[in-house]
Amino acid sequence: MAKQAASRLVDEVVRRGYAELRPHPGDARARLIVLTERGRACTRAAEAAAEVVGGRRELLGETEVRALWGEFGEALALWAGAARVVTARQAGG
Repeated sequence: MAKQAASRLVDEVVRRGYAELRPHPGDARARLIVLTERGRACTRAAEAAAEVVGGRRELLGETEVRALWGEFGEALALWAGAARVVTARQAGG
């Protein structure tokens, strides 16, 4: 994920109230992405949904389960990309 795309993602997540940006205590140039209570609730809901989907494979069928896992994977990749941008900023990149 490009830095610009990750930065836009972070801005959107913050705008929607799932996270907030805080100053990094050890690096004035960096900011930390911190989940808000809304973000933590969303994470808990996603984890619960993943458990349900995983446990219902025989009811949903392989195609539906793969599609759902694909959606979860895309969301996780977006979060991971945003975290890499913050890490790069912390390292001066």
